[in-house]
Amino acid sequence: MADRSDHREVNELEEVSPLTLNRLSFYLRCLRHLQESGVSRVSSQEMAQRYHLSATQIRKDLAQFGEFGIRGVGYDVDALATHLSSLLGLDRHHALLIVGMGNLGSALAQYLGFNYGSFRVVAAVDNDPRKIGRKVANLTVRSSADLKEVVRESGAEIGVLAVPAEAAQENYDALADAGIKGVLNFAPVRVKRRTNVPLKNVDLRINLEELAFFLR
Repeated sequence: MADRSDHREVNELEEVSPLTLNRLSFYLRCLRHLQESGVSRVSSQEMAQRYHLSATQIRKDLAQFGEFGIRGVGYDVDALATHLSSLLGLDRHHALLIVGMGNLGSALAQYLGFNYGSFRVVAAVDNDPRKIGRKVANLTVRSSADLKEVVRESGAEIGVLAVPAEAAQENYDALADAGIKGVLNFAPVRVKRRTNVPLKNVDLRINLEELAFFLR
């Protein structure tokens, strides 16, 4: 039977904001860099100064998940990195499947960030007969019509949508029906998500438009 503390941690994670998760992910990158640099202990102040962060925010974010630092001593870099890795689900492998193998999908299939550490692109599908059977990196593009079979054979759990806006919703639904557990959407449109299949939208144009606003 699961420990009550396990249930408590799951409930806490469900309440964590996306912004906090983004910061935890960045803290982990900082800790990895410190490990590579041979640093074994670091205070929130030192970490903030080195990586242009807020020491108060670091302490506040980490305090949501327990007591990690010792006043006057700081954080054990290895222990904190291990905990954050587990907290973010990065202590196990995640297999990715890309839907849509145009220019963006092909680039993502070869992107180091999708093929490093906990993540691996294991499959790719498209509905264009000219792309089906083509090799991209170490993948052979399969037909979208075989999606359920591809998911089952590859063990993919994260779907990556790199399709036109008008095709995003149907492909998200198809991924959900095929057993995919979460979707990263690069299509420039918001889709209606299902409660049991988390969805994260990545819209690069929005970031450009934010910069354009500040450059007026």
